[in-house]
Amino acid sequence: MSSELSRRLFLGAASAAAALRPRAASAAVNEKPALLGGTPVRGEAFPGWPVVEKNDEQQWMDVLRSKEWYRRGGHYVEDFEKTWAAKLGAKRCVATNGGTTALWSALNALEIGPKDEVIVPPYTFIATINVVLLQHALPVFVDSDRATSQIDAEKIEAAITPRTRAIMPVHLGGSVANMDRVLEVARKHNVPVLEDACQSHLAEWRGKKVGTLGDLGCFSFQASKNLNCGEGGALVTSNDEWASRAEAFHNNGNVLRSDPNAQERNIHGCNLRMTEFQGALLLSQMARLEPQARTREQNAQYLSKMLDEIAGVEPARMYEGCTRNAYHIYMFRYDAEAFGGLPRARFLKAINAEGIPCSGGYGPLNRDPFLKNTFSSRPFQAIYSERDLREWEERNHTPENEKLCQEAIWMGQSRLLGSKRDMEQVAEAVRKIQKHAGALRES
Repeated sequence: MSSELSRRLFLGAASAAAALRPRAASAAVNEKPALLGGTPVRGEAFPGWPVVEKNDEQQWMDVLRSKEWYRRGGHYVEDFEKTWAAKLGAKRCVATNGGTTALWSALNALEIGPKDEVIVPPYTFIATINVVLLQHALPVFVDSDRATSQIDAEKIEAAITPRTRAIMPVHLGGSVANMDRVLEVARKHNVPVLEDACQSHLAEWRGKKVGTLGDLGCFSFQASKNLNCGEGGALVTSNDEWASRAEAFHNNGNVLRSDPNAQERNIHGCNLRMTEFQGALLLSQMARLEPQARTREQNAQYLSKMLDEIAGVEPARMYEGCTRNAYHIYMFRYDAEAFGGLPRARFLKAINAEGIPCSGGYGPLNRDPFLKNTFSSRPFQAIYSERDLREWEERNHTPENEKLCQEAIWMGQSRLLGSKRDMEQVAEAVRKIQKHAGALRES
């Protein structure tokens, strides 16, 4: 199973477990591992996702009965755009039918195209790369900072060439890339910054919402996301020209609504519009976004304190400038040596058996065969010479990311919506596996 598909599955699924009650921590740690026939640390399901309440049903039915399901006839999508822009502190918002299409619209607004280069991280969902390739531009990978799982902003400047047309940091898992350094390099080289904030709703850098730090920012509202409507996305910016270009592109090249800054463009485009159902659901879900975010933060901080006391597991660190982490994913790194040489794959099987759903995160995207296949296609062969692609390959080295992909452990955001006791059980499961690592390795 591909890493991106497994990510979506583990984020969206609740753990299946028998109805067993929690036991004392010491007893749980000392018992035989569940993978070897023992009793799981946790026998209850974590909070499910998404959360559905009466306000969701009411607004959904309002749209249904209105028969105005298309955004030009209704008002919910436009209401959401205004609300989301105000929530973030952005001037403009363009809602789309996905986070991927929000990024694609943003690249079109920046007029990224063939022979251009876009700086990206190798540790991200495949959509970050696909939108660059859709423009027939080249993704240039900058290595990861293993301690944070974010792009290593200190290595961005060395990757810039005369062909660099954008820097696309990804705020992975709800945390924030080192935006001080990203913006410093971008200003020095006069390159726009497009923030991929698809996983980081309400995250902040020095008190300012992500998505508004660079020139444009994009969000996803896919089913696993902290704010979701099944599928959906949004682009935000305070640049009227880029907002109008993106709006036209996502509406088959035409201006969508009355806008004193917009002109009929008659450019190429696509139908990437959000439906009224999605807009209504986002508005109703937004009523719970802030309290849910606070719960995730509190539980993540509590869990990190406990895991910091266990040798061999290291919670993902945040940069000093990250004043709020949205915790779409709780991430930590696993050191097999501290677990008696227990392979990460075996650790994952063991912790899932204990009733704690975890995943191994992304693989090295810059090494994925889809890139070679894409560059071998007729369109890319027509645009790029053998020398162009050979030079790209020579630059494509991310040794820290290779290590990160072998160490990462992820837990989805809905696991953080429960109680402190839930977090204690996560730590108990890790301690239990460490205590019995020898038996698990030999079995």
